[in-house]
Amino acid sequence: MNYSMASTGIRQDIEELPFSPIREIVRSAEGKKDIIPFWFGEPDVSTPDFIRESAKLSLDRGETFYAPNSGQMLLRETICEYMNGIYGTEITTENITVSVSGMNALMIAAQALARKGSKVVVLLPSWPNIPAIQRIMGAKLEGVPISMKDGKWNLDLDQVIDTCDSNTSAIVINSPNNPSGWTMSNEEQKALLDYSRKQGIWIVSDEVYARIYFKSDHAPSFCEIMDQEDRVVVVNSFSKSWAMTGWRLGWITAPSNLEVQFEKLTEYNVAGPAPFIQQAGITALCKGEDFIRESNGRYQKALSYFQEWAESQERIEFVPPHAAFYAFFHIWDGKDSLEMAKDLLKTSGVGLAPGCAFGPQYDSYLRLCFATSIPKLEKGLERLEKWIKGLK
Repeated sequence: MNYSMASTGIRQDIEELPFSPIREIVRSAEGKKDIIPFWFGEPDVSTPDFIRESAKLSLDRGETFYAPNSGQMLLRETICEYMNGIYGTEITTENITVSVSGMNALMIAAQALARKGSKVVVLLPSWPNIPAIQRIMGAKLEGVPISMKDGKWNLDLDQVIDTCDSNTSAIVINSPNNPSGWTMSNEEQKALLDYSRKQGIWIVSDEVYARIYFKSDHAPSFCEIMDQEDRVVVVNSFSKSWAMTGWRLGWITAPSNLEVQFEKLTEYNVAGPAPFIQQAGITALCKGEDFIRESNGRYQKALSYFQEWAESQERIEFVPPHAAFYAFFHIWDGKDSLEMAKDLLKTSGVGLAPGCAFGPQYDSYLRLCFATSIPKLEKGLERLEKWIKGLK
């Protein structure tokens, strides 16, 4: 990693760090009218009233001062109750650090674990921020793609293990996966955890879509199999399941000896989430189960609608996900996904995320977030179909 200073006086590797291609598409839409945006990973409904009212009451009580770096104790206790209730675990507040979003949690984990010059193995496709974090920290990134085989996404665990070496500091996994919806099984998690124990390699598991899972109440989690001393960091967020993307609130579950380290890093990054936002998080965990069930029902209906549409298209290959709320689809003979996404936006007014954002192997893919209403999805797919038929 080149840490020399460019002519501007800024670190050269930071100057060379690209913007997320997703944001590039969004910026290109500024000032345009009649845009149907499916580019961001968020529901098109506002945060539920009961969560917003909780934050308002907290503000009315004047709860606007600094909060503890690791998070308010009541929120940490509530997170423990929530996690233990879902996973049957015995997580304590010493294992929990509240963060300013899942993104902040991933950055804190990288700051603590990704040694400069060490190798960090990342499963692909991957949300673009995850590889970018490792580069910012000066780690050497090594991507391992999950492959499409027999109509489903498959992880070659042996390839992941073979990619690791004595200089590997961490393996970063996003499961359920953004953008593919692939989900790591408990058996795969156990095998990788066994390897990490033997080699002393950290596992960072981004599980922000854990509750948007269509096969059961929750996706498989490392929390269900790890011991207290295991080198595993699990990241969660309030953004997706509780429709709180703009609030910026998440949490980390990790060995208790990391709490003080994460506390220091929180202090030197953001000090901590606002107390009234943490109060909203407490309410979300305590009262949000009905909202999660209702939301997942809507997502499944939207997924079924998209799947039926995709099956009628000759130029699309699409594997329905078991989790998250994305349609990650391959366009036959498609290439240069960034240019495809720009052209789709320019000519048809539909905003999708380009596949290249999730790894160079996926440059013939586009990602659509179907966490939206059926009428909006129908309108967008009508435009998308016309564009695909005219694609050369």
